Amino acid sequence: MPVFTVNPLTDARWDELVTRHPRAGVFHTSSWLSALQRTYGYKPLAFTTCSPSESLTNGLVFCEVRSWITGRRLVSLPFSDHCNLLADSAAALDELLGHVCECVARDAYTHAEIRPTTTEEPECFTFANLEPAEEFCLHRLSLDVPLDILFHNLHKNCIQRKIQRAEREGLTCQSGQSELFLYKFYDLLLRTRRRHCLPPQPLQWFRNLIASMGENIAVRVVSKDHVPVAAIITLSHKTTITYKYGCSDERFHNLGGTPFLLWKIIQEAKNQKMRELDLGRSELNHPGLVQFKDRLGAVRTMLPYWRYPGARGASAVRRRWRNQIAKRILSWAPDPVFVASGRFLYRHIG
Repeated sequence: MPVFTVNPLTDARWDELVTRHPRAGVFHTSSWLSALQRTYGYKPLAFTTCSPSESLTNGLVFCEVRSWITGRRLVSLPFSDHCNLLADSAAALDELLGHVCECVARDAYTHAEIRPTTTEEPECFTFANLEPAEEFCLHRLSLDVPLDILFHNLHKNCIQRKIQRAEREGLTCQSGQSELFLYKFYDLLLRTRRRHCLPPQPLQWFRNLIASMGENIAVRVVSKDHVPVAAIITLSHKTTITYKYGCSDERFHNLGGTPFLLWKIIQEAKNQKMRELDLGRSELNHPGLVQFKDRLGAVRTMLPYWRYPGARGASAVRRRWRNQIAKRILSWAPDPVFVASGRFLYRHIG
């Protein structure tokens, strides 16, 4: 069967597919894709077996990343923890994966990368000559149980007691989308990225996200006596709320700001009839982060990224190499250089 290319930003059928498909998530939406394009210049495109005259019943979305540093490639999707293939039949899946591999060879891409959470039929990936390139773990918390059960499932010493400490300390939680909330978040983000010797995401990225996502994004800030101590950005889509970005002031970690804020998010999500909290991916060599998400009562699953042509471990090697260079440079960089590093680098590493 033939495969067609559609522009998910201009073809209304794309958002209709995302709205009704059970495996679609917030990263499939044209709002997320629009923010990627506006910030980094990536070109979104989607492949489908449906002709222009038909409603979409399947689709595989990518961004074309062009970089003189890291090459020209197809990624599904940049800065997105995961992005499922929206195909309900093995035949459609085979056609879409085969077409991606043909595009890589025909159009001289260095590679294509796909980040699904569901691989019920991994033989489809291996048959198309895709290989696992990098592996993470993904934590998701079901909200389909009573609130008291959710609290009971939190780790007693590391989560429950920190929430209770935050309440005794009088921490307050607010959420919004204004520049004031964004600046509070970004100040904490700079502290956190500096602490980990990682380049900060551009401020314009978050501005574009807020402009694109509308009511489906929230900037949440916890404060002690009007001083921000922790902040989280969440994204909402259908019945899932996604914890996408988090940051904190290490001077106030003993107050339990981040566990307190996550508990507030869980409470609010329950009130809004959400069914799942997606806590995102974690690198396997960050056991502290993995353990923290485990202690929230979330279910951990493996999250392999698939790549054509295969280069097992290549992405992880590049990531470690980038991190080592970043730590050497950013550990001494003054604030203007530190912020500028993010504006320069993120366009190339998507």
